[in-house]
Amino acid sequence: MGSFVSLRPAVREDAAELAVLVDIASHGFASWLWLTDLGNGGGDTPLELGRRKMRRDEGRGAWGDAVIAEAYGEIAGAAIGYGLGEGIRDIQPDHPALKPVIDLQKMVIGSWFIETLAVYSHLRGIGIASRILEDQIERAGKLPVSLITAGYNEAALTLYGKNGFSETARIDAVSFFESSRKHEWVLFTRDAR
Repeated sequence: MGSFVSLRPAVREDAAELAVLVDIASHGFASWLWLTDLGNGGGDTPLELGRRKMRRDEGRGAWGDAVIAEAYGEIAGAAIGYGLGEGIRDIQPDHPALKPVIDLQKMVIGSWFIETLAVYSHLRGIGIASRILEDQIERAGKLPVSLITAGYNEAALTLYGKNGFSETARIDAVSFFESSRKHEWVLFTRDAR
């Protein structure tokens, strides 16, 4: 499955593509956070800020932790994963919407954490996400694997269930706006190989 998909380590020049894919994976949560980070100053857009964040060399969750999937001559998707260390205990969320996510991460310290897994919509349903997920499980080595997804994301819930992940916890998400869809963040884990 997925033999038409090639994976490669991301490079800094993939930052713009990674910002878009991070936003897709988060169903707009990332761009909303980037917008709130911008405040009223500067001329950047949320995606420009996301691109800058993806270009950084230090810290977790940027291009150095990313893998790019290519199919049919184009970037098809990406994953960002890393070992979740004790440092997460010291992180204080700078926005209330991040608190539930960080609280879930604190439950899986010592695991390989898949922060982002995304595939462009026109390439979904043909095995690309499965191949990316398989690669992340391989990268984990002997570590358990964990990730967080929205409780309404049926495609993701199915994918993770089919690949040996179990629901570990749920926590109410903080809504972006009063009219935002109410949902829960779901923590999934998979035992080490």
